[in-house]
Amino acid sequence: MKKYIAEFVGSLVLVLFACGVAVVTGVSYLGTALAFGLVIVAMAYSIGNVSGCHINPAVSLGMAVAQKMTWSECFKYIISQVLGAICGAALLGFFLGSFEVLGANAYGGELINGTIVNVWMALGIEVILTFVFVLTILGVTDKKENSSIAGLVIGLTLTLVHLVGLPFTGTSVNPARSLGPALFQGGEALSQVWVFLVAPLVGGALAALFYKKVLK
Repeated sequence: MKKYIAEFVGSLVLVLFACGVAVVTGVSYLGTALAFGLVIVAMAYSIGNVSGCHINPAVSLGMAVAQKMTWSECFKYIISQVLGAICGAALLGFFLGSFEVLGANAYGGELINGTIVNVWMALGIEVILTFVFVLTILGVTDKKENSSIAGLVIGLTLTLVHLVGLPFTGTSVNPARSLGPALFQGGEALSQVWVFLVAPLVGGALAALFYKKVLK
């Protein structure tokens, strides 16, 4: 049970703190990206020795596809992560005194060049960003000698993918992180959340297959 409790707590902290920073800083891409990366670093060095600090269903799915954990364990990890993210979103709304804006992901915004982000762009971007993120995790955790720096590498990679993806989708790469806030915000956030559930899972699975078949 310790592993699942750790994943619950890690996911709660991720949504509460990282999405919290996204809400209070508004359009500060750098601040939001750093918040997500720093939370991962903090959690990696606190709960990583207990559960591996996945706190992301796409990561757990990738680990299962890469045969680094059982499917039964993967399912339990995902349940813990989703429940943690929901509780984190609930706490964030309580702290803010409103559930209208909780840092949910969304597409449809206008880019600098005037391009409107459509559903296909959002799906493609999330698949690619998650692929890169999960591939990095699989690579850096595959060697025991990397254990001391793995959390830092993973946190910096999450910061990087957020810097790239924030203008397009708000960067999910994590179905639990997207579902928690969307459930409370409702409206457009909830109607679009399927993109941020499907695309990261596809990206995580593809990264695991690529790592297992090509890089191992």
